[in-house]
Amino acid sequence: MVLALTVCGIVVALVVVGLFLFGLRRRLIQRSGGTFDCSLRWDVAEKPDAGGTGWSYGVARYNGDRIEWYRVFSYAVRPRRVLERAQIEVAGRRLPEGEEELALLSDAVVLACTHRGTRLELAMSEDALTGFLAWLEAAPPGQRVNVA
Repeated sequence: MVLALTVCGIVVALVVVGLFLFGLRRRLIQRSGGTFDCSLRWDVAEKPDAGGTGWSYGVARYNGDRIEWYRVFSYAVRPRRVLERAQIEVAGRRLPEGEEELALLSDAVVLACTHRGTRLELAMSEDALTGFLAWLEAAPPGQRVNVA
């Protein structure tokens, strides 16, 4: 009986520590500011699947001339993807279709882009999209900006 209570106590403690680390990681990512909730679908086909597959929920952070994208459900301290402003080309925007509406946040807008020849989609709120497009267009003189 004592062994079972000890094991249960250890399991509960590990769960609490794990949840604490998730919260601490997110706090550290957001500490410097310039973050927004952003789902990402990497290496998208020409005609994307409306079934909602391939989306990863994350947090994006502006860092100079790049955007660092972190998965929410990860303990990694480094970004999963880094997108350079000069390499991002916006192909268009759309509303979520079909089961994508369930996979994404309720007010999400999907932005189709390419980054170094890789097709990707970013899903974010309308306010975050406005800020993202303003950041893209605010490139220093001499850099090309491709916003559709």
